[in-house]
Amino acid sequence: MDAETVECDVAVIGSGPAGSTAATLLAEQGFDVVLIEKDSHPRFHIGESLLPANMPLFEKLGVADEIRAIGMVKWGAEFVSPQHGRSVMFEFADAIDKSMPSALQVPRAEFDRILFQRATRAGARAIERCRVKEVDPGDRERRPVVRAIAQGRGPLVFRPRFVVDASGRDTLLANRLGAKRRNPRHASAAMYAHFREAERHEGRCEGNITIFWFEHGWFWFIPLKDGVTSVGAVVWPYYMKARDKPLAEYFRDTIAMCPALAQRLAHARMATEPEATGNYSYASDVCQGENFVMVGDAFAFIDPVFSSGVWLAMNSAVAGVDVVSARLREPARESRARRAFDRVMRHGPREFSWFIYRVTNPTMRDLFMNPSNILNVKSALLSVLAGDIFRNTRIRFPLAAFRTIYYAMSIANLRRTMAAWRRRAENIRQPAAPDANATR
Repeated sequence: MDAETVECDVAVIGSGPAGSTAATLLAEQGFDVVLIEKDSHPRFHIGESLLPANMPLFEKLGVADEIRAIGMVKWGAEFVSPQHGRSVMFEFADAIDKSMPSALQVPRAEFDRILFQRATRAGARAIERCRVKEVDPGDRERRPVVRAIAQGRGPLVFRPRFVVDASGRDTLLANRLGAKRRNPRHASAAMYAHFREAERHEGRCEGNITIFWFEHGWFWFIPLKDGVTSVGAVVWPYYMKARDKPLAEYFRDTIAMCPALAQRLAHARMATEPEATGNYSYASDVCQGENFVMVGDAFAFIDPVFSSGVWLAMNSAVAGVDVVSARLREPARESRARRAFDRVMRHGPREFSWFIYRVTNPTMRDLFMNPSNILNVKSALLSVLAGDIFRNTRIRFPLAAFRTIYYAMSIANLRRTMAAWRRRAENIRQPAAPDANATR
């Protein structure tokens, strides 16, 4: 069967938050955009917790009211530490910039569908159930070629002028270029499910995310508007690899290791079958080329302990769109746009990762569980937790003070610090579980 050829200005591969954002903004600029999605909407996805920094972007895209309609208001985040025997609630309103006091928890199937439909309303040509098989990024003289198979339509050959790789954990271009690298400083796996009748906080705090630390990692507890609660365990890979029983039973046994969480799920029932994924943390050596950019998880994925994924993905799409626009219409500013894009792609993961790499250290947990606003350090930390890391908010010096306090306390408790780092290094060296999206 001969392949059908599709000409366009931009091919966007993947219609998650990054891809749909890029497609919307490019179509609004008058580009002929094809949005290629391997599944069809709505489709299940984890990553339901958003950050306050997302909210202005929803307004810019014109979807804020739709997303509020499906979302549970999230005023802050709770951290529960068994070592300290207590919990601490942080509120985004205490950040340095008070203009973004809340975020939302959203069912990702509906959230992603809203963004996808916004892209089609903007004029993007969407093709669902179309699986990309090969991407040739081309070069300065040769256009890219994207080969795919569409259900009910057969083989397609897309010939765009530019490619936006928003393929998520499929990392199509990073794999094609041999540029994907496992993060040597972090490794984790996850298992997760939805529950009904979980015990939630009352009143204003009902929608807040809770992070429970436990021996093998941490749990998320994300209340959603329809009464469902998303619960997941992010664990060291060795723990996932040790599984010797069905996933549902192993997940229940893991929850039992965290009494504070087990209590909140004592009368709950699983509303979905649990799923698991491994090899959680990675990055690509490059984020762009002559005719392409990688956005969102197609470039990098970091531990989701601070709910940064959707915000980093959508913000990277905004920066990526500027590269596309400059490349295709304003070559004089292309170099500047590419430098800005590179900074955005590396700055976000770097800022969050500094905390992620240290969150297992007893000193960092002491600081989280005993927050002090001396030198404005708590407010700066909350600015990071809110996702306010790309603007000119004055967090640089308070964050430097926070890090100085962390290092000073680590040195003061050197034996404990070294023991924690040795345990972490050993956990990272353990062989990872196979990467398996939706294993059961």
